[in-house]
Amino acid sequence: SAGFAFLGDIVIAEPKALIGFAGPRVIESTVRVTLPEGFQRSEFLQTKGAIDFICDRRELRQNVANCLAMLQRQPADAVL
Repeated sequence: SAGFAFLGDIVIAEPKALIGFAGPRVIESTVRVTLPEGFQRSEFLQTKGAIDFICDRRELRQNVANCLAMLQRQPADAVL
């Protein structure tokens, strides 16, 4: 995907998010290959290793705090 999102060290997506710079038909006509159903969905991209984890936006703050705490070797409450 063209953009900066996948340059991050930790890539988080929302459930069922459609991720991509172009739509499926444009991509298929460009690469001239039939791509699997849902190839741009967050769940598919997670199985391929492009996304680290999927979380609902209501849980995003706590999940980011958990990641930061793990990287800093601190309890999650310390980074909130």
